[in-house]
Amino acid sequence: MKSKYDVLVIGGGVIGLACAHYLVEAGRNVCLIEKDQIVTGASHGNCGLIFTSDLVPLTSPGAVRKELALMLRGKSELYIGFPPDPARIRWLLKFASHCTNRHMQHATAARKQLLSRSAQLYQSLFETEELEADRECNGVLMVYARERGWRDYAETNELLRPHGYHAEPVRGNALAALEPALKSHLYGAWHHPRDSHLRPDMLLESWRRLLLRRGAVIRENMALTDFHRAGGEISAVGMNQGIIRAHHYVLAAGVWSPSVLRPLGVSLPIEPGKGYSITMAAPPGAPRIPCYLHEKRTVATPWRSGYRLGGIMEISGHNTRLDTRRISHLRTVAAEYLKTPLGDPVHEEWTGMRPMTYDELPIIGRAAQFSNLFLATGHGMLGLSTAPGTGELIAELIAGEKPHLDPAPFRASRF
Repeated sequence: MKSKYDVLVIGGGVIGLACAHYLVEAGRNVCLIEKDQIVTGASHGNCGLIFTSDLVPLTSPGAVRKELALMLRGKSELYIGFPPDPARIRWLLKFASHCTNRHMQHATAARKQLLSRSAQLYQSLFETEELEADRECNGVLMVYARERGWRDYAETNELLRPHGYHAEPVRGNALAALEPALKSHLYGAWHHPRDSHLRPDMLLESWRRLLLRRGAVIRENMALTDFHRAGGEISAVGMNQGIIRAHHYVLAAGVWSPSVLRPLGVSLPIEPGKGYSITMAAPPGAPRIPCYLHEKRTVATPWRSGYRLGGIMEISGHNTRLDTRRISHLRTVAAEYLKTPLGDPVHEEWTGMRPMTYDELPIIGRAAQFSNLFLATGHGMLGLSTAPGTGELIAELIAGEKPHLDPAPFRASRF
């Protein structure tokens, strides 16, 4: 193993790969390490939406009150493990404290710059690089069975309008023509035409091959055991297969970031938000456009190579146990909205953990305690959508260049 690199990236999900890509593009000698394998983490089984229009955070005014009311009626798509431990209770209380109009406006503006920059970079990546990901650019449909939900989204849509990411209302015959896979009794939908989708597991594998061709070193099944420190810098990291030294270190370990950093005395308020998905062959009459069945927080995504149902938000700590009740729920929800909801055969039933911050903004930038340690984590449900912008920003910050976007909203010192 080589003794020293310009940059060591810790974490082989989509954020780690994006960081490695833009660092290599900037001429850096990069090593990326992953404790498992590149295509097995939280980036692997998500629904593949490049959801640039998802500007408004979950921390919106009234969100907690509304979700509690749904939970009491047994209609919530949020599951909280009980009894929650004290750290999780504190995180949930912090989340609730950010459900204000002021923070919503702040987070919306910050998310916009990261999402819109990432969309530009994705466009450039797919035009200039040999990436394979079943990518299609036909938007996202927000689908509603009932009038109330459809009208509620109209309010969110007005928040998006000044930013240029508003959706178009679609109902009746127009909806049936746009997406024939939807059942006729549904009230309506909102179409975000500017968004796109791809197959994330295919993207990760293709991006991995591209990085190797560009000269990056990728080490899988490399468990980090300790950090070596010298003053206010990281001098090396100990691994299960030896020691790696670098001038700069980027932590992109998703939900595992807090535990990796704990020995350094660095604390990050990241809570796992567990999601589920089912990947299968596309059924006859599968959707042509990704359908976000918004009342049930479930997404049906079609690809040329398959079809995936995914969603659910389970706050239950660090666990990778696949709860078959959640998988069954995805099937039930799809049957409520789609004429042919399921395909055969089923290729995979999956669960993974999203790294959630209580202010709905990722953590991107230098760690205050160490001058050569940079953080790229906490992206929640926007990891795939914001990966290129995150990678570019990390590369710019390490180089000391003026970044393409304002890094202040994402700094770790805000906590």
